[in-house]
Amino acid sequence: MDVRDRIQDIRFLITNICHHFPSNSFYFILFFIFAAYFAVMIKSHPGEIAALLVAFFWTITALSFESASKKVGSVPVNFIRLVLGFLFLSIYTTATRNHFFPDDASVHNWIWLSVSGLIGFVIGDLFLLKSFTIIGSWFAMLIMTLAPPLAAIFSWLMLHETMDVRSIAGMLLTIAGIGLAVFRHDKENRKIKLSKPLKGILFAFIGALGQALGIVFSKYGMGNYSPFASTQIRIINGITGFFIIILFSGRVSVLFKAAKNAKVMLAITTGSFFGPFLGVSFSLMAIQKTSAGIASTIMAIVPILIIPPSVLLFKHKITLREIFGTIIGIAGVALFFF
Repeated sequence: MDVRDRIQDIRFLITNICHHFPSNSFYFILFFIFAAYFAVMIKSHPGEIAALLVAFFWTITALSFESASKKVGSVPVNFIRLVLGFLFLSIYTTATRNHFFPDDASVHNWIWLSVSGLIGFVIGDLFLLKSFTIIGSWFAMLIMTLAPPLAAIFSWLMLHETMDVRSIAGMLLTIAGIGLAVFRHDKENRKIKLSKPLKGILFAFIGALGQALGIVFSKYGMGNYSPFASTQIRIINGITGFFIIILFSGRVSVLFKAAKNAKVMLAITTGSFFGPFLGVSFSLMAIQKTSAGIASTIMAIVPILIIPPSVLLFKHKITLREIFGTIIGIAGVALFFF
């Protein structure tokens, strides 16, 4: 589809809108113009649009899980969100693939996507959600901008993908941006101090490591298999891992307590729909439809998207230095791949 076709599609839609709405319906017209342009872009750039949607989905997810984790802890939230995410996915795959369960996956798919699920969901997300309760979701998502460069490094080591000087420069720029946000100058003692608790920063970093390794194993294990069914396999192993943790840590009662809390369940359900269901699946679709670099860069804008709602909902105090560091970190991600 060329530019002329796009203009004709938008012109046709505007003509119909103006015919049905009064001349002063300015906002309706703007909305449908945007909707038309978005629909056209989906056809020509499906991977990029999927990645952009993932950024919005993960913003909603991070805010929802921060709220729930502060009330009942990260482990129950992780377990319940994965169960709900699997149900959402199974309903979708039943309708689209006629498979409630990914029983058509190969042995290769099962092995490597299972490894991806254990590393990404169990280890990575266990520490990530815990960091939400310590440093807040927006700062944790800033640390998570390290995930794309880390994924590229692991791909270089494990899948023998290439890394050039520009990629290394991008990684260093990302680290510099995060460092600008993490460290602050104490005027009284004239020393450099952490702006957030070290424990929370380390937990978020482990989350970034988990996601990075999870992406690499997902890419290797998925191949041309369905992104949604691939996510099912990852979630199944994530559920198994958290069930073992809950069982041996004696947190079964906490799990039932969380399930009976209406506000917590609403937050977890919202996060599960936009996270394990839409977010993870669309992220796999994005790397399947476009390059991993473009997809990762677009998905990395979450720390910027999450700033306004974090200030409004959780009253997080965010400084200009931290915002500037966030922008530098995301610029580093872009440079890393381009």
